Amino acid sequence: MAAAQLLQPAVQRAVPAWQSDLIPLLEPDSVPQQGFPRRARLIKTDEFSSVFNFRKRITGRYLVAYYSFSQLAHARLGLIVGKKTAAAAVKRNYMRRVLRELFRKQPSNLDGMDILIRAQQPFGHKEYPLIEEEFLSLVDKLAQARTRSSANG
Repeated sequence: MAAAQLLQPAVQRAVPAWQSDLIPLLEPDSVPQQGFPRRARLIKTDEFSSVFNFRKRITGRYLVAYYSFSQLAHARLGLIVGKKTAAAAVKRNYMRRVLRELFRKQPSNLDGMDILIRAQQPFGHKEYPLIEEEFLSLVDKLAQARTRSSANG
């Protein structure tokens, strides 16, 4: 018990006074959840195959979107960025991160769809505005396809 009492003042001094103001900002409750939950992802091979087998796609310059309809109440995303598209893992990961973030920011007008996005051409920081514009146009086309399918029954 004496050792615990000796350690306690050291723990209290571990955070400098100028950093103590920052601690409330780093609390988990104060940061809004902005993750990409597992339920919003296509992960398994069977899930990817079912979207490919539906054979519906929308093509752009940098991206191709394959889609199918599901009974789920939310949209799910799968990403394909091959080594032929970008040889360096750093570039592939950047491309995935950008696409994931663009999807995450979308409103829920794609609910009930499974979407695969395949990168056709490599892109970097310079092409971000083009990618964002193309992604938004693909999302609009996917939303139109969804409304057409629900209208047809």
